[in-house]
Amino acid sequence: MKYPEWSEIRKSMWAETLDFPMIDEETPTFLGCRYASDKEELAEADVVIIGSPYVSSSSDEWAGIGKEHWLAAPKRVRQQSIRYQSGYIQDFRFNVFDYLNVFDYGDAEIPPEANIGTLNPELILQAQAAVESKVNDALDVGALPVVIGQNSPCGSYAIAKCVAKHTRGNVGIVSLDTHWDIFRECPQTGDPRIAGGFSWLYKTIEFHDNIHARNLVEIGPRGMLEAPDVVEELLERGALFYSGWDVRRQGVEAVCKGLDHAYNGTRAVYAHFDMDVLGGAGPAPGDILGELAEPIGLSDYECIRIAHEVGLRGVQGFSFICIPPGSPVMYRVIVYIIMYLLAGKALRENEVRRGNDAFPDSMGRS
Repeated sequence: MKYPEWSEIRKSMWAETLDFPMIDEETPTFLGCRYASDKEELAEADVVIIGSPYVSSSSDEWAGIGKEHWLAAPKRVRQQSIRYQSGYIQDFRFNVFDYLNVFDYGDAEIPPEANIGTLNPELILQAQAAVESKVNDALDVGALPVVIGQNSPCGSYAIAKCVAKHTRGNVGIVSLDTHWDIFRECPQTGDPRIAGGFSWLYKTIEFHDNIHARNLVEIGPRGMLEAPDVVEELLERGALFYSGWDVRRQGVEAVCKGLDHAYNGTRAVYAHFDMDVLGGAGPAPGDILGELAEPIGLSDYECIRIAHEVGLRGVQGFSFICIPPGSPVMYRVIVYIIMYLLAGKALRENEVRRGNDAFPDSMGRS
């Protein structure tokens, strides 16, 4: 799996002539936005980009692919973002950065030992806490945390937990994934405290009194992967489910209308994008995901469209895991998802500032 060096990336486009903040010698800030090294510098932030380089594997591989490629995702997404000259999105004909103050807060200080050797529950909890610290800093100043991660709990539960703790009222969840991640206990550790890759969603609902299955919208699982009893349990408890098959049959606009389910009766929403949901639908071949690849995946457009709709409706936490490794274009998909999400957020907040009180109501907020 060959990914270009930073020196090659910078020379391959007009980025060579641009100046932008650097987090380290190979990592620019996301789209050249301002870099914040501590919480005090986030005072004016509307959006905070956070890296979560964590992989839950006790070997040198995860899902059949070298761990180093998964861990590099936060850096590589930032590297690919620099190809874009500004926050101007042609589709909407405005510059996102004219409306939102976006800061890059660097990567969570995950203990190096958490990415090496056995899956020690105490180290996993330390890694999770490192992400929570940065997410809480963003939420404390009223900003939207956007976490670029790779595995749970650091790229999923850590964010949901912080949103739940900051919300006086119920929290809805919009989840895109190939897998429900609803094992009742983490099979990798057997520790009931761990909301791991197989169990983070079930544990999130179990651990937090203000997060309920009735406000979950699950989009993308398909085929024969899941234990039927747990899926049926959550559906009976009120979850709304669009399988990959449903997305194809009903269309993405019908799915976007169904997002109301996460907003009805809630005060906040957390959106979780597990990018193995792409499967083989592109733009890169499904096999780039190794053991995670499944047919009937969502397309890049469908993921970007749903993210934009979530931004329009309002979202208090957003994160990624399982970003397909090694392909520059797949890292660009993540850049698009973030920017079209923020375009939705900017449009929403601009309407609210103009006194269009009907706008948030029409987006499903109760």
